[in-house]
Amino acid sequence: MQAEEQFSCGVIVVAAGRGERAGQSSEGPKQYRTVGDRPVITHTLDVFATWDGTGPVVVVIHPEDEELFASARKRMGHMLDLTVVHGGANRQMSVLAGLHMLDLTVVHGGATRQLSVLAGLQAIAGAGVKHVMIHDAVRPFFDHALLDRCRAALRNGAGAVLPAVAVADTLKRAQAGGLVAETVPRTDLHAAQTPQCFRLEAILSAHRQAAASGQADFTDDASIAEWAGIPVHLVEGSPDNFKLTLRRDLSMADEKLTRMAIPDVRTGNGYDVHQLVEGDGVTLCGVFIPHDRKLSGHSDADVALHALTDALLATCGAGDIGDHFPPSDPQWKGAPSHIFLEHAARIVRERGGTITHADISLIAEAPKVGPHRQQMRESLSAMLAIAIDRCSVKATTNEKLGFVGRNEGIAAIATATVVYASGGDA
Repeated sequence: MQAEEQFSCGVIVVAAGRGERAGQSSEGPKQYRTVGDRPVITHTLDVFATWDGTGPVVVVIHPEDEELFASARKRMGHMLDLTVVHGGANRQMSVLAGLHMLDLTVVHGGATRQLSVLAGLQAIAGAGVKHVMIHDAVRPFFDHALLDRCRAALRNGAGAVLPAVAVADTLKRAQAGGLVAETVPRTDLHAAQTPQCFRLEAILSAHRQAAASGQADFTDDASIAEWAGIPVHLVEGSPDNFKLTLRRDLSMADEKLTRMAIPDVRTGNGYDVHQLVEGDGVTLCGVFIPHDRKLSGHSDADVALHALTDALLATCGAGDIGDHFPPSDPQWKGAPSHIFLEHAARIVRERGGTITHADISLIAEAPKVGPHRQQMRESLSAMLAIAIDRCSVKATTNEKLGFVGRNEGIAAIATATVVYASGGDA
């Protein structure tokens, strides 16, 4: 059995429909309508672009939609390695920006969805994958968890996998004149979703058999698999994974995506203080400054980095510096504090955070911080792997008041700003 991280699936995104029930629009068919400030199809492709199981991708479009797709692909948030295939001519295109490369081929669809999927299957057949996911372009609200469930079923030997949700509504069968003929028991009834997932060789053969036999009334790919005698396994779908069909669906999608687009920006604060004792210098923001005193502490007592470490940990509720590096632990005696800060930054990033700003205020009568401020900012920039203009260091005295004013210690206040990915673990 292949390791999960090596188990990738080919993907076919079906986008050749005309979408008449959604009404006419100058933007074109519904897969190109703007929702959440971008075309529907870009949201769909971005989910695959950020999933670790995505292999080669084929997008099946209508022959008249090349310009629409060309415009939409520029709005994707992730990098594409795009091959456009039609009429025997190939041309390579790439779209900049994003997280990783997505190998994507575009082909023209047929007169029906069934024929469009067959075109996609034939295009992906030589791509070296054993499994394929077939997904409707106008279902942008699926997620990685759903894709993981489908992949797990394939890895466990299923030849066909159908995500579905149990029917909750009472079902009625109508008769002529708009009268109810009967109530249909909903026990064991499910609403089918996509992506529908298959062994590539089996579903390609089934589609070819259906086309050769003149069978053209299948409503989805799972029904073709059933017709061909391929057992179809159900996995849990998602209530959010609905298909955009009517104009009101597009309005609801736009509202939903607009809400989702609100950034998860968090700020954390940290405070620390260390006593000044006889010595030869202090370390602040990782920079050693000669001085007639030093800061007392279990580590190098870098009060600035300690405060900033707490500020970063606060943005994801990960405790404080003492939880991760207890002063009672002898291994941290004399340790450079950049270890603590880089550990906190790693925790933030593992939880989906992007550090966008770090600000430190030092409160001390001496030594003078101004001559070392630029070096301190450079040090923070390197530790946090962010631009130097996102690192701020300020200093002030305490006007001779309190323990700071008596040169008994140095205090630091830090603020960290972190943007977390929507739906992250933080």
